[in-house]
Amino acid sequence: MNPTEVITQRLRAQGLRLTPQKRVVIGLLQNNATHPTVDSLYENARQEVPSISRRTVYQTVNDLESMGEVTLLDLGTGSVRVDPNVEHPHHHMICSECGVVRDAVIDVSALTPSARDRRDFDVTDVEVNFRGVCRNCQDNGKTA
Repeated sequence: MNPTEVITQRLRAQGLRLTPQKRVVIGLLQNNATHPTVDSLYENARQEVPSISRRTVYQTVNDLESMGEVTLLDLGTGSVRVDPNVEHPHHHMICSECGVVRDAVIDVSALTPSARDRRDFDVTDVEVNFRGVCRNCQDNGKTA
């Protein structure tokens, strides 16, 4: 995710203001590798700006996604996750016990659908999600 100053300029270029509420949400996403849910962003933002609305948080992450600053992920964990790491191609590992999401850098160049599957279909993107149990859950005796 770009620094706040760059995001501010891009928001203004689109005719949007950087309100204190948006600034808090952007700050919570800076250097955040936890892939927070939008609801957890809302709860954390409320600690700094008690009057912030859930709608404002959702609108902010949607604005950031449309600008290419974040990716919104539906990883089957029941909540939309926000991934501010748009600079480096990566995939994800998801703990089936606690729901933690981590980046996974893998070479997907060898992943190719069969010729039959590619017929009449142009692949433009590949998403790989690994599911399992994180080390923390393993250490606490949780298993999938």
